[in-house]
Amino acid sequence: MPKEYLLNKNIGKEGLDFVNQFCSLEKAIVLATQNIFNIESIESKQVAIINIERINDIKKLNSFLKKVNKKLKNDGVYVGCAETYMVRKNRLMKKFPKPLNHIYYFFDFLITRVLPKIWFTSRVYFYLSGGKGRVLSKTEVLGRLVYCGFGIAEVKQINNLLYFAVKKVNEPQYDAHKPKYGFFIKLPRIGKDSKIIKVYKLRTMHAYSEYIQKYVFEQNNLAEGGKLKNDFRIPTYGEKLRKYWIDELPMLINLLKGEMKIIGVRPLSAHYLSLYNPELVALRTQTKPGLLPPFYADSPKTLDEIMDSEKKYLLQYLKSPFKTDVKYFFKILHTIFIKGKRSS
Repeated sequence: MPKEYLLNKNIGKEGLDFVNQFCSLEKAIVLATQNIFNIESIESKQVAIINIERINDIKKLNSFLKKVNKKLKNDGVYVGCAETYMVRKNRLMKKFPKPLNHIYYFFDFLITRVLPKIWFTSRVYFYLSGGKGRVLSKTEVLGRLVYCGFGIAEVKQINNLLYFAVKKVNEPQYDAHKPKYGFFIKLPRIGKDSKIIKVYKLRTMHAYSEYIQKYVFEQNNLAEGGKLKNDFRIPTYGEKLRKYWIDELPMLINLLKGEMKIIGVRPLSAHYLSLYNPELVALRTQTKPGLLPPFYADSPKTLDEIMDSEKKYLLQYLKSPFKTDVKYFFKILHTIFIKGKRSS
């Protein structure tokens, strides 16, 4: 069966047009598989691999994606698709009339989104489900792809599925600290003397979000206050936790471990720190990061203003540590409790 006919029949003209933007069908392998064996059986390195099966139904998804990576040449293209949890929710809510649809969705949410993310129920869930029907966010789809060595070329919603075209840019990661689903997380951040510290937080983003921070920045840039603009990685509950700094309470552990102090600049990821000028990076790494940053004393809006705010604090701190922190402590309290400042 000709590849073009197969694709047009299964993913439609819009899906076929999407595929044709990124690879030549003549040089591509077209599959409809959930089985990693069918990827392992590909004999040589390929220019492009297209899989028309949803990745939601692949049991060992990261292993599958890493194997696809291994079977591609450098800059080789992988095109696939997934159903995101929002599309799934809309589909299920239309399945039954009110209020049955809300009851149905509640139990579906419990079974398909909660149980797979708890360590002692996840094995049972995947044993019974066979890995089919995995519920994925857009963030997790793209994050898993980047984690497995791909760079994102394009994503597009077609016929209620999220189609992605990615390119092999790295070898897959096989680190011991693979992403976890838990509500309590540890994030790598740059600390004093440029050492990597694990900052404790409550999860406010979808799983695998850390792997697409650069992608979100390149797509949307920064919003007022220095956060990423239109950051789809943050679900509604995450916005609530962030607004009142609830997600940052576990950082008290870092304080007790001596990795952070009460007043100080934010602990930043390597990517975000790369946006700073070298002079400020050198200043930042001379001190421990803090729980309460000078941001809440000055309320800067742009990245340049944030850097100026931090530089002003750091220069004062290096000259007079105790006096500076006491002064900023009361300025921050005034901003929060008198002016009603909340986290963006």
